[in-house]
Amino acid sequence: MSSKNPQTMRRLFGFELADFKSWSSFVKLMNRPEDPSSLAVLRIFFGILMMLDIPQERGMSHADAYYPNEDRECQFPLFNFLEPLKAEYMVMVYFIMFLGALGITLGLFYRLATICFTITYWYVFFLDKTSWNNHSYLYGLIGFQLMFSDAHHCWSIDGLFRKKIRHSHVPLWNYTLIRYQVFLVYFIAGLKKTDLDWVSGYSMENLGDHWVFSPFRAFMTVEQITLILVHVCGLLFDLFIGFALFFDRSRPIGVIFCSSFHLMNSQLFNIGMFPYTMIATIPVFFHNDWPRKFLSRCLPKWFYKNKPIQYSSSCLYSKEEIKPEETKTKPAAAATSVKNAPVKATLRHKIFTIFALLYLTEQAFLPYSHFVTKGYNNWTNGLYGYSWDMMVHSWHTQHVKITFIDKKKGEPHYLRPTAWASAKRWSSHADMIVQYAQCIQGKLKEHGYDDVELRFDIWRSMNGRFNQRQIDPRLDLLSSETKWSPFEDTPWLQPLLTNLSDWRTRMQQIETDLAAKDQNALVTFVADFPGLYLENYIPPDLNTTIEVLEGEVIVEMLGLKKNVTLNIGQNITVPSGDYHNVYTVSSTPSCYMYVYLNQSDVQIVHLWDRYYNVTDRLLNETIDRNRPLHSEKEEADLVRLSYEDVFGELRQKTIHELLELPFDYQLHNKNESNTNWTTIRLQFETSMNRSIVKRLDTKIKWHEKHQRTFTTFFNKKKKQFLRCYQIVKVALKSIIYKTDFMKLVDKEIHNSIEESSSSKIVTEESPPHAPSSEQSTPPKKTTKTTNGKTKKKETKK
Repeated sequence: MSSKNPQTMRRLFGFELADFKSWSSFVKLMNRPEDPSSLAVLRIFFGILMMLDIPQERGMSHADAYYPNEDRECQFPLFNFLEPLKAEYMVMVYFIMFLGALGITLGLFYRLATICFTITYWYVFFLDKTSWNNHSYLYGLIGFQLMFSDAHHCWSIDGLFRKKIRHSHVPLWNYTLIRYQVFLVYFIAGLKKTDLDWVSGYSMENLGDHWVFSPFRAFMTVEQITLILVHVCGLLFDLFIGFALFFDRSRPIGVIFCSSFHLMNSQLFNIGMFPYTMIATIPVFFHNDWPRKFLSRCLPKWFYKNKPIQYSSSCLYSKEEIKPEETKTKPAAAATSVKNAPVKATLRHKIFTIFALLYLTEQAFLPYSHFVTKGYNNWTNGLYGYSWDMMVHSWHTQHVKITFIDKKKGEPHYLRPTAWASAKRWSSHADMIVQYAQCIQGKLKEHGYDDVELRFDIWRSMNGRFNQRQIDPRLDLLSSETKWSPFEDTPWLQPLLTNLSDWRTRMQQIETDLAAKDQNALVTFVADFPGLYLENYIPPDLNTTIEVLEGEVIVEMLGLKKNVTLNIGQNITVPSGDYHNVYTVSSTPSCYMYVYLNQSDVQIVHLWDRYYNVTDRLLNETIDRNRPLHSEKEEADLVRLSYEDVFGELRQKTIHELLELPFDYQLHNKNESNTNWTTIRLQFETSMNRSIVKRLDTKIKWHEKHQRTFTTFFNKKKKQFLRCYQIVKVALKSIIYKTDFMKLVDKEIHNSIEESSSSKIVTEESPPHAPSSEQSTPPKKTTKTTNGKTKKKETKK
């Protein structure tokens, strides 16, 4: 029995307990020779996916816009001493990263390519915490592993010129690191999903509406799909898929579920190459020689010869593994190979074993290192991006207000939150809030404000809870009270009101009841702390009611100069077109809700229904009329042709004539004296166009639909690569001839784009856009408003 157990364990796990009894045996295990072909497949797939990712998600195609040399936005680097280079040099950083990905794919100058890719990748990654996510972090980790691995020992250009590494063994730790890394991505993500919010189904609400779940909606409700398939099955998948891929018998099932899962994610979320990268990592769990076996079975022998693997100095061999009889058949080649087959551990083998141990330990520790990096803990633990807590927390930012007070004059001024930061994630984390405050201080000095106080009022909701403040709006973020340290708690953050989490079920029921009464009613739930107040502005076209759910508040209506006290269950209608304040006077946090009814929206919905009915009736009549005349056309082509006819007919009439409205008909909108019918018509045409596209999707054949999807994808990538080529060429010209990079971009790229867009052809999938009566202008970065007030963000519909 003792002889069978080691064999069984080796068959199941690939090692025996005896391999861990001593340091020397463990070193020998980690440096055990393995087939290099599976690692080479991962290298090739990863390199290709990174070449597709760099122009898009990494930002190479728009590097000139993201890193302008003048009027640069505030940056949020991991380390404050990190700063982006000038725009032309940032373009070259991306270009080096791309060349590194290309070298990884081809196995050309592999070691240099991995170093170039990894260093530039992490440099760009560390420059901007607002763009962090788990899959971007994973790409950097895989690149770091490849930098030390021997993934170029098979199917590489380097191997063509270096016989020593051509088709030679790789040590086991090369596979151990990548398998362990992928396993952790799944398993720790599953552990993080044991959070009560995820198990209860609040993390990803309404995802069951997506078309990928259409087959399940035949026998399940949207709520059941969201809770059972998305949350419960997502938890079980992450916990157990790593084990399913690891063992031989469960691997086929694991491959099916894993591939299906990531293909669904590619449609559910806009996460770039991540689903395909995870699919590319699935084969690393197979037997390491699977590519050679696959090719030898599928390809003819004259095309692919399954040659024996060479010995490698990177591995450790036992005397039994070295075959001296090979020297008799091919003395020169075999003798050279045998010299590269060490049987005794060298310093290199020990160093890489220690490196592998440290890496494995660090990756297991880092997702739970928040008790060390306390400064990054907010409502959740740590920066989103390295904890594998994927999709566990969903956020909604209701409102951000930035106020600065000129101490010399005592005057308050207001800033747009996006004045010097287009990214929104800064408002989620204390470290980035402090960085933005310090950056704003420097920007204000440039505008003549040398001594200011700076206050942020940030309202956010997590996983369907009440909208609440994240920081105290009375604090000066430039004072000594708001210092931040990565290793200390942040006392000036407001706590998440978890004691109100049970309200989420009641809030959902309130929304359902309101929707049943009036589908145009909107509701926003608010919770506030004692002693604080909410200043809010109601647009003129909204009928708004405040109702208290918990606690006690005083509503101050500034225009009417009137105060009203509200307790639980009481409500009041607040005047539109004016400001009001809601003071929390109870000893515990107050909870209340705003119920909005937009009169102009109600009218637009009614007009849209009439426009849709008219257009749909004309389209059906035109299809029936054209069918005998174009009997040879497919149904989808007939719909396209008929829609073009209908569209031309509709454009000959005004919106009033089309909908049979009085000439002086206006929308109930107190903001505007005259209704902008051009904009409304454009909205109707765009919505109708989307409806037609959905109708065409049901008519066209399966292969045509997927051909259109691939065509769109390749056209998009073609434009991105062309843009990358153009900015690299311009950056090189700017560096060599020492000319202004941004002027060259405007001259050689933007002008050519404008010329090409002037001859753009409008298709049936892009209806003609009517010229707008109002030309949009880019927002100016002002430091104060004319009336000294900032309007609250209107509720989204």
